[in-house]
Amino acid sequence: MRMAGGDLCAPCAPAATVGERGSWAGRGAGDTINVPAIMVDHLAALANESQRFADAATVADLSKAIPSCPGWTMADLVWHLAEVQHFWASIVEGPLMQPELVPDLTRPEPSLLRGLANEQSARLHRALNGQPAEASCWTWFEPDQTIGWVRRRQAHEALIHRIDAELCVGRLTPVDPALAADGIDEILNVQIDGFPSWSTFTPDGNSAIITETDHGGTWGLMFGRLTGTSPNTRAQYDLDSVQVVGADELDPKMRLSGRAADLDLWIWGRATTGALEIKGEAGLASRLRSIAAESTN
Repeated sequence: MRMAGGDLCAPCAPAATVGERGSWAGRGAGDTINVPAIMVDHLAALANESQRFADAATVADLSKAIPSCPGWTMADLVWHLAEVQHFWASIVEGPLMQPELVPDLTRPEPSLLRGLANEQSARLHRALNGQPAEASCWTWFEPDQTIGWVRRRQAHEALIHRIDAELCVGRLTPVDPALAADGIDEILNVQIDGFPSWSTFTPDGNSAIITETDHGGTWGLMFGRLTGTSPNTRAQYDLDSVQVVGADELDPKMRLSGRAADLDLWIWGRATTGALEIKGEAGLASRLRSIAAESTN
């Protein structure tokens, strides 16, 4: 759950501010109920998605707007991914346990952006490939401080921005269903339901079940409010949120289903609900998407 005022940084951002990240205490990956084991080689996925991003960036007009990232051009997107991958490569290479020690990366002139992005992509892959998944590593997600967590997060970071780049050039290529199913689980359990330890979640009686039809993965969601006072900034929060629970615990007001790729891209704001099936209160789908946008913006 992202919060303003420096309490939590956007999950994909290069952590210019750190704030409450050290106090993050949501559930870790794998704690979701009713999701079948899906084997994903996150390191291979990171390499594949980064290359596909580079392929799109190579043919793109750097001045063209990114339809899925309002206010950004292709140059901004290339710079963003280069900066993010530089940040995590620096964390892993150090290793650095204090993210504020990551050196700044200087944005070059547009003609050099693609080369810089390719360098940082290769650097991140080398760093992550050089250590086992269980090796200790700083992350902003307190329950999982491992190289494996970084591999997973960065695979999905590269996937979503590959989609952004392809939407820009008008050439959308398929998403691996297993990676997409894993992405649904990651955004729900880590990005959205990763509540700070100082916060309280209060259900409001609304609930939903999400099902991806490729593998049968199912997630139960309870809607409610996340409240609390940051011990670092003393800022007070009262946010719309969801908590992931076992689907068999719910009598849902909405059921949302579809192929894993369609669900993953929708919840990340890269697709509409056109390919999805909604039964029940459709407004809860819009509410979930708004919560996801706030948690990952």
